Order: sequence, then structure tokens, then C-alpha cells
Amino acid sequence: MKIPRLSLNDPGSYSNQEDVIVTHMDVQLDINFESKILSGYVILTVYVKSKFVKQLVLDSRDLHIEKVLNEVDQTELNFLIDEPIHTFGSKFTIELPKLTSEKLLIRVQYKTKPNSTALQWLLPEQTAGGRYPFMFSQCQPDHCRSIIPCQDSSGVKGTYTATITAPEEFMVLMSAISEGEPKCLKNSKKSFSYKQTVPIPAYLIAIAVGNLESRKIGPRSRIWSEPEIIEKAEYEFLETDLFLKTAEDICGPYVWKIYDLLVLPPSFPFGGMENPCLTFVTPTLLVGDRSLVAVVAHEIAHSWTGNLISVKNFEHFWLNEGFTCFIERKICGRVKGEAYRHFCAIGGLKDLRQSINTLGEKNPFTKLVVDLTGINPDDAYSTCPYEKGHTFLFYLEQLLGGSEKFDAFLRAYFNKFKYQSITTDDFKDYLLSYFSGEENLKSIDWNFWLYSTGLPPIIPQLNLYDSTLEESCVKLANKWFEWKEEEPSEFSPNDLKDFESLQIQEFCAILLEKTPLSLHKLKLMNDLYKMNSYKNSEIRFRWLRICIQSRWEEEIDNALNFAIGQGRMKYVRPIFRDLFSWDKTREKAIKIFKENQTKMIHVLVHNLNNDIENTRTV
Repeated sequence: MKIPRLSLNDPGSYSNQEDVIVTHMDVQLDINFESKILSGYVILTVYVKSKFVKQLVLDSRDLHIEKVLNEVDQTELNFLIDEPIHTFGSKFTIELPKLTSEKLLIRVQYKTKPNSTALQWLLPEQTAGGRYPFMFSQCQPDHCRSIIPCQDSSGVKGTYTATITAPEEFMVLMSAISEGEPKCLKNSKKSFSYKQTVPIPAYLIAIAVGNLESRKIGPRSRIWSEPEIIEKAEYEFLETDLFLKTAEDICGPYVWKIYDLLVLPPSFPFGGMENPCLTFVTPTLLVGDRSLVAVVAHEIAHSWTGNLISVKNFEHFWLNEGFTCFIERKICGRVKGEAYRHFCAIGGLKDLRQSINTLGEKNPFTKLVVDLTGINPDDAYSTCPYEKGHTFLFYLEQLLGGSEKFDAFLRAYFNKFKYQSITTDDFKDYLLSYFSGEENLKSIDWNFWLYSTGLPPIIPQLNLYDSTLEESCVKLANKWFEWKEEEPSEFSPNDLKDFESLQIQEFCAILLEKTPLSLHKLKLMNDLYKMNSYKNSEIRFRWLRICIQSRWEEEIDNALNFAIGQGRMKYVRPIFRDLFSWDKTREKAIKIFKENQTKMIHVLVHNLNNDIENTRTV
């Protein structure tokens, strides 16, 4: 059955936001680790745009709605929960009371269910400490509806307050500013209060509950983690304030007051999640040499690109992620030099090629602007909006006068659309207006960039980038490819002596792109360079994929252990896809996945099941 667009403004939201808008939510919830349920209520501040509007339509998924009240006089309101459609959850319709003003307060009393797609409940043995359970949320793109009945569309932005009660041994953190110290209650629980005064879409509401402590790492920042890893986390992220100040120089004022980081347990599926005031990060970043902290620059950039300016719906997701990659690399360029920025961009192009090779050149999800009618946004997730979007913006920057002129445009863009949700046409129209005197505007093929599948048109023109740091990586990789095994080897451990971590990562990426190396070459490379000893997860991930590509059977268990040892989707999906596609490992990989899927968050399990269906063995 073909699924139509659920609403006028958002293909994945039932909400009638064109008629009624929720501008604030006051959330009151109790956390029960035994039942894996949140229970309580939300009071919605609702503005009705016309006196003829009779209903408020919300999004919900697997929520048990107990009652709905007019908060002013406590009268009950009629409501209807429709049968769920596909993965979008259910349409939740509330009959509005007689209007005496354009503003209404509506209380919804409810409970979540243990299978909430937004919540990951971890057993003690799944945490660093091993003594206490843990819970965290992941609401992007459309999972907030499984925690709170809401207008779960990125086109709706509002403020929120929250009071959360939890067992007294736990700390509760949220994507908001703490309202004082937690209050001790009589029933061995504590109450935590938070307030977010900057309007955000529902997917940026976040909560984490566990045995947590913090260290101050800057005037606006603390690092949070389980006590067992707090020292590692503190060391790794000490450069956070430098990134934050650099981002402000590029983008303008930081409006969120604090910028805290929380290192989550390994099952967190992303490198980071840009929840306002509280960025979630993966423990795979804890290398000990700060070689992977560019992820923090990425999440800081989201404070402007995605959080301050949001998208109308996830068909325009590239405006979030392409812009964020672009700003992230500008931050790193200012800190480490412009050549470093270009080097990161070249590496990103390799990730883009890999993604498009996996998806297929004609796959509609390789477009920048996608059609999500009837499609779960999680199914469209890939590297394309990140790297194809970044490449487009880098091209525009070069075309329209370079960094100085484009940086001024960026600051004007952020100021123009702050606190709003926009579409690609809004961005395009503003750029055309801002650069109206530029002759080069005429050469931009907007339709090709935005609506064509496959690689962007400038991919062959690598002279767009400064390749200084790339050259030594290419030279060494080519040397391995060209070496004839019957001839003496000229390789030595010193080959990588002067390489930075990112160059070793790029060296592996080059090997991964080309024809598989023989096992003899791989084994020699591992003996000389100790590839299996690297703790940097970006290097290890690429090395293990190279081993699978070359059918090194002894590395199968290492690859599987890496894939189930953490839940970062960027690593787990490609490795499992590689193993699903190899006839010798397919059944074993499926078995290991099924045995460990309870440790994985919903979106990863969902996508891996799709990967099993969509891969063929060779």
C-alpha cells in the first residue's frame, strides 16, 4: 500500500501545524527502570490560528494515553488514537474546547511503553561501571513521539520545561538548563528540573539517566560520564572551548548559554548528537590523543546549523548536515590550518563515494533534496546529505569569492533565519539575493546539484582542494599496489612515522577504495605498521573493512567483535554489510547480530534488518 504524505508541511508528521501550533511543553515524568516506562503528563501551550479550528492533531507512537484535560478548568476532552501507519506511529486527535482565546493549555496524561523507539534502557553490565542501569534517548528524526505526544515535526519549534523524578542514586541530564539542585523526595527519589528558553524542534529534546559525574572543561562547558571514564573524557575534550570560540568567530553569538558534553555507553549509535546544551558523544572518541575530537567541532556547529536554524522537514536534511560539515571543517581549518580543512574534505569525498557505491548511483536517497512521502526518515539516512551537501557549499564558496566573502554571507544567513525552520528554496533565494551582483551565479546548475542522484558534478575536479597532506598518503598506497611480491620489499615501520592520525586514516581509505590487496601484502603491512594495535576507531574501522575486502578469514572475529563492541552506526552497518555480502560469513554475521540486537538502539536494528534483506553474497 502506498502511504501518502501525512500532512501538508511534513510527510512524516500527522500534526495540523498549519492550523494549530504548540509553542511550549511542560513535561512532568517519573522514570521506572524496572518497568522501562516513563509516566506522567505534558501540558501543551497551544495557539489556534483560526476560530474555525476544532481539533489539535499530534504525533504519537506506542503511548498509552490515559486522559486529556483542558488545563484551565480541568474538564476532560475527547480524543482519538488512530491505528498506526507504517513506522510513523498513530495520529492523535484531540477535540478542542470552545475557544475563548487563541491560547489554550492542554494536559495529556500518559505512559510510554518499554518498546519506545526513542529510549535505550541498558542493563548494568552494558555500562562502563557495571553496577547501575542507564537510560538515554535518541529522538532524531521522529522518535520524540514515542516519549511525548507532540507535533513531532522539525517545522515546529517551541520551548520546554521538564521536571523528572528518578531513583536517588541517579543523575538526570536534559537538553536544557538546570533549574537549581535536585530535590530529595520522601520515596527514595530525586526531582530534577530543566528549562529550555530557545525554541527547538521536538527531536532535540533529550534525556539521559545514570550514574554520572562531571568535570569543568571550560567557562561554559562540563564533561559528563560514568565515573570510571571521567578522567579519560576530561582529557580528550579539553579543547572544547577553543572550538566553541572559533565557531562563534565564524557564525556569530552562541545563544544556548552552556555547552556540556555527555559520553554515553557504547550502544549510542552516532558519533555525536547535537542536543542543545548537552551534546551526546560516543565513547569511541576516547582514544587518548584527541585525534577524533573533530566530532565535537561538528556538534558545536549544529548549534547554528540545525538547532538555531532548523529544517521544515527532513526532506531538506542536507541543510542541517551539509552546513554542519562545512562549518566543522572551517573550525578545524582555523585551528589547524587551511590545508587541514581541505584534507578533511578530500577524505569526506571518499566516504561519499563509498556511500553512493553502496546505495547505487541512481538511488533517490543520493539526492540532496529527497522525497520522503511514505518513507521513514531513518531509511534515508546516509553520508550523502553530509558530504554531498558539504561539497556543494565548498563549491559555492569558491565560486562566489572565497572564504572571506562567503563567511560574511554565512553570518548574515544565520542572523536572517535564526529561530526559524526553512526549506532549500529559502536558502537558495537568500543566497541569490545576497550575491545578486555576482556574475558566477549564472553558472550554478541548481537542479543538478539539488535533485540529481549520484556524485556531484565537480568530483573529478580535485584541484578544487589543496591536496598537500593527501599526497604522501596516495604515494604510500600506490607503492603497496605497485609492489610485485616476488621482488624485495622496501617497506618499513618508518613509513608512517611522520603521518598524523588523519593521514593514516586516509591511507586506509585509499586502500579501501581500490582493488583488494593480496593477503601476503596485508599480512606484511600488519607486521610492519601494527595496524591491529590502533585504538583510533576510524583507523581500525577502515583496516577491518580492508581485511574483509581481501577475504582475510583470521580477521573475521576481530571485525565482529569491533562491530558488537560499540553501537556506532557509521562503523557497525558497513562491517555487517560486508560480512552479510560474503557467502562464507553471512550466516555467522546474521547469528551474531541477532544475538546482540538487544544491546543496540532501535534505528541500528531497523537498518541492519534492512541490510540483511538488501545484500547479496559474492
